[in-house]
Amino acid sequence: MKIYTLTGDDGTTSLSGGKRVPKHCLRVEAYGSVDELISWIGLIRSLRENNNRKEFLIYIQDQLMASAAALASDKDNTVLKFVLPEAGCLQAVEAEIDKMEANLPTTNSFILPGGNTIVSYCHIARCVCRRAERSVLRLNETEYTPEIVHKFLNRLSDYLFILSRTLSLELDTEDIRWPL
Repeated sequence: MKIYTLTGDDGTTSLSGGKRVPKHCLRVEAYGSVDELISWIGLIRSLRENNNRKEFLIYIQDQLMASAAALASDKDNTVLKFVLPEAGCLQAVEAEIDKMEANLPTTNSFILPGGNTIVSYCHIARCVCRRAERSVLRLNETEYTPEIVHKFLNRLSDYLFILSRTLSLELDTEDIRWPL
């Protein structure tokens, strides 16, 4: 099978089920942002500093793939099986947050991203996650989107923030608090 189909040359793409929509529509923007986030999580997962977190980061990518699949589904096609993130995904992310946060000093300020490459990648992924969440919520104003997807993205941005702080601690990199 060839990767290029030529069907998108007219500026449209297919949802799961075959319905054609403009590539700039809110639905494509939403699942495209989730797709970008999946790639950022893959980058974070590939770095040796996260060797002990690889399995959980793969789990996150799997839940994000399910989220993207749900967003890319043609809701009018009743033949397709509707894919969603796992029911327990929120609790799984919260448990990881709690485990990491137990070892962190408390903070009530913002943190300036940076100080280390992997920490910066976590902050970039957090920003992409927030953008994906905004895209999904914007889509939800006019078309149904599964609530589990909104909640998962919201929780995941918290996880990425705590992961950045955990990595800073593990790598002995100072978090620069803002305001200075």
